[in-house]
Amino acid sequence: MRVLSLRRPAFLVLAASAFAITAALLAQESTKPIAATNRPIADFTLHDYLGAKYSLADWKDKQAIVVVFVGTDCPVSKLYGSRLAQLSKDYADKNVQFIAIDSNRQDSLEDITHFARTHKIEFPILKDAGNQVADKFGAERMSEAFVLDRDRVMRYRGRIDDQFGVGYARGQTSANYLTSALDELLAGKAVSKPAVDAVGCIIGRVKRDAPTGDVTYTKSIAPILNEHCVRCHRPGEVAPFSLTSYEETVGWADTMLEVIRDERMPPWHANPAHGKFSNDARLPDAAKQTIETWIKNGLPEGDAKDLPPARTFANGWQIPKPDLVVEMPKAYDVPPRGIVPYQHFEVGHTFEKETWVRAAEVRPGNRPVVHHLILFYILPSQARPRGEDALSNAIATFAPGMPAMDLPDGYAMRVPAGSRLVLQAHYTPNGSPQTDRSVAGLVFVDPSEVKHELTIKAAMNFRFRIPPGDNNYRVETTYRVREDSLLFSLMPHMHYRGKSFRFTARYPDGREEILLDVPRYDFNWQNVYKLAEPKRLPAATEVQLVAQYDNSAENLLNPDPTKPVMWGDQTWEEMMIGTLTMSKAESE
Repeated sequence: MRVLSLRRPAFLVLAASAFAITAALLAQESTKPIAATNRPIADFTLHDYLGAKYSLADWKDKQAIVVVFVGTDCPVSKLYGSRLAQLSKDYADKNVQFIAIDSNRQDSLEDITHFARTHKIEFPILKDAGNQVADKFGAERMSEAFVLDRDRVMRYRGRIDDQFGVGYARGQTSANYLTSALDELLAGKAVSKPAVDAVGCIIGRVKRDAPTGDVTYTKSIAPILNEHCVRCHRPGEVAPFSLTSYEETVGWADTMLEVIRDERMPPWHANPAHGKFSNDARLPDAAKQTIETWIKNGLPEGDAKDLPPARTFANGWQIPKPDLVVEMPKAYDVPPRGIVPYQHFEVGHTFEKETWVRAAEVRPGNRPVVHHLILFYILPSQARPRGEDALSNAIATFAPGMPAMDLPDGYAMRVPAGSRLVLQAHYTPNGSPQTDRSVAGLVFVDPSEVKHELTIKAAMNFRFRIPPGDNNYRVETTYRVREDSLLFSLMPHMHYRGKSFRFTARYPDGREEILLDVPRYDFNWQNVYKLAEPKRLPAATEVQLVAQYDNSAENLLNPDPTKPVMWGDQTWEEMMIGTLTMSKAESE
């Protein structure tokens, strides 16, 4: 039998960017001690993005001044942009002045102009070119807010509210730190909570010391980024900023180091003690050390002749010319903020006969707000699409960094006659109103050429009720292998309360083997784990799937820890699904 090479995009993937590549995954709460408040801020002078000059003394008649440090590409800063614009209007008649300061070396005046116009910000946004004002405030992160009283004494510093954080985005706020401090100050009261840990990307400061050493961007760092990062971190892709040049990269160096140390980037959640996977995204230890050394040595650029060629990526379809192209019936309006439930669009195509698909690709119409897309079929007997159908009946999937499905000769996926096509879309708002109209293309193959049918098997447990406050609730199910099969990939799927997931094979001879262990499940990254080599599962093998959930207040993604949780399609409900991509194995 010809073995399917897993170095090629041989089966469907539901990976995700999303919020770190969207907002929260790149947001980190500060672990440093918060610098003292109740200290005066001396006058300073900066220019705005239009060239006008402003000094703190210009607002000497204001009762209070709110200073917020922003970044044009920081996801958290984007999400708070329009909110700050509204807050400025809300407090205008209370004699409060709002100011934004951009201290990032990587943000140009053009970038700031676009940021202001996108979020309709009418108060001044000042450029702190050498981050001297950021140093004066002790500001560490973008979206860090400061409140100064009439004497320009700092009375509050920290986050704006509690809606966005590391790996989570709440539908609404429950603690409005900035406005609470401002209201207390305006009422003549002492600020009851003068400091709260900031959340956001690290400010891209100019390094004061001269760079040293032979670990340079051109020779050492660019090759690492090309291999592990730029598939997503490039213009037009889902990542919030690019890492394709020295000037773009140096401003994000400290943030890069932080997310690498925390193992949030590159995204990978499998326990390395169990199984080997062809799409293992972990950064090698040597690469981590190289990046750390480069930053420690002051970010030397190096000789241009050492720069590796830029990576090239496909334009247009990555698959051969499609036999069928479908698209959403109309554009969908993505709101600027909040959690958008999964959307399902019937794309107006019904398969009149059984059809075999050997290549498929979904292309987002608006990559920055598309978390993932799944094109799947529903059977004629089904009145409406269900969430689990997107996993077991998937044909094509888009997620950041994922190649299109293009199967080797002899392999294909079957779509039953009478099936209808549905596109599932998961959107992640980026702070401004957006629209999306995504498309998909399919390449068919003659049934006579198909030697191996690739199928996605789904194992589920619908019958659970997670009690309020339970931080380690266990749900399990078993998938029984009916015939000798080859296993190619595994994927766990839960929602916001998902904590961990494990697949364990129990072979007919009594042996047990952990196929996949995900000890820290992350809803923002719905990874498919592709085996480095197909694994033979004899008939009568039982695969046990065990999922654990955290429905407590300690789970910051939890929409409501006071309520019991049961099965449901919406992300504030729960699912317990494990999928196995397999084909029939030939006799040994």
